[in-house]
Amino acid sequence: MSATLFERLGGEAGITQLASDLLDTHLKNPVIARRYVDSDIPKAKQGAAEFFTTGTGGPNVYTGKDMVGTHRGMNISNDEFVAVLDDVLIALDKNGVGQREKEEVLFVFFSMKNEVVGQ
Repeated sequence: MSATLFERLGGEAGITQLASDLLDTHLKNPVIARRYVDSDIPKAKQGAAEFFTTGTGGPNVYTGKDMVGTHRGMNISNDEFVAVLDDVLIALDKNGVGQREKEEVLFVFFSMKNEVVGQ
């Protein structure tokens, strides 16, 4: 049996680091940094780690809202969504994630585009 994406990304420790690096990258990205001005960053990192854990085949630990509920009223643009994908790639590269895993992670993110953009 092949390993889950969660396992291939390093399990809980790997996912936690990826989520932390992703949020740190968002905070430096001029396209989306303003979205985090009033955010509780440690809580956002924890939520992102839980979301990644569940979304990559790890234990179902995510307790946050669904994607539509999370992004409702934010009116996220396509450019902002692309900026998030760029940041995901930066975080994956920083953590030495392989090409196959990068493609799988990007697929997961891209599959949620309609639940995020324009809500």
